[in-house]
Amino acid sequence: MFDDNVLKTGSGEMELVDFRIFKKGKEGENYYEGIYGVNVAKVKEIIKMPSLTELPGTPEYIEGIFDLRGVVIPVVNLARWMGIEPPAQMVLKPRVIISEFSNIYIGFIVHEAKRIRRINWKNIESANFSGGVGGGGALDKSKITGVTRIENDDVLLILDLESIVQELGIYQPKMDIDIADFQQIDGFALVLDDSMTARHLVGDALSKMGLKVLEAKDGSDGIEKLNDLYAMYKDELSDVLKIIISDVEMPQMDGFHFASVIKQDKRFANIPIIFNSSISNQFSESQGKQVGGEGYLTKFNATQLYNEVTRVINNHKQQ
Repeated sequence: MFDDNVLKTGSGEMELVDFRIFKKGKEGENYYEGIYGVNVAKVKEIIKMPSLTELPGTPEYIEGIFDLRGVVIPVVNLARWMGIEPPAQMVLKPRVIISEFSNIYIGFIVHEAKRIRRINWKNIESANFSGGVGGGGALDKSKITGVTRIENDDVLLILDLESIVQELGIYQPKMDIDIADFQQIDGFALVLDDSMTARHLVGDALSKMGLKVLEAKDGSDGIEKLNDLYAMYKDELSDVLKIIISDVEMPQMDGFHFASVIKQDKRFANIPIIFNSSISNQFSESQGKQVGGEGYLTKFNATQLYNEVTRVINNHKQQ
């Protein structure tokens, strides 16, 4: 279990599970080693390959299901989904990374789980490349939230689990709602999330409420956006920017660190923040309150988002 190892707010670091996917090499090459990482906060545990029960009629990348202490977990062959053919003669050490996404457990088969890496935010860069990455297939640049250099100047790609799980069809956001039932709100909303998919999902919901949406890919980008808004609206900003919706786990600067910074800045201290994360545990909710969050949501339920945004904004009107 990894819950007890979540880094404390303001540490300036994130922890990643470093794992490998091996691809059959071209002529004259034995293999290509793809180096990937996922945030420890979204990993429940890593296990050896269990005995799986096949599910007829499912896509070929779904290897099957198994029972983990009373919870039935679907298992995805990550290399197969990525369209990668492993080296035929290579002896692999497969492991299953059990991830929790919005209260749903999913297993990902990887060829090798190497270690836990603690990386400083300053050493994580945005993913800037064209076309497919990491061997092509289904993994395009929208599934990568950042990159970092490790030993031997190798590049580790940080995966966007939200986008992958949603594209797999295992999890679908709950969007079935009649927007006419909800209050329309004027003003701006700032949405922070390292997942492009998540930003668009939240932004679309807020736009339907009448809000004009600005997006930021992490806490550092969010602070830049706030500074730009303050330059335009000065001390009227808190009247114009009605709400900030922030993910928790992001490279460069996470949501809790972002909140602690802006709550100490008198220009932004009165702007309410709601955290919106795929991490669902009491520890994270408690941390959110400690840094000034006025709500904590688990991705993604449109009804819950609308209700919480309306509640928080109305509370601020009454203050």
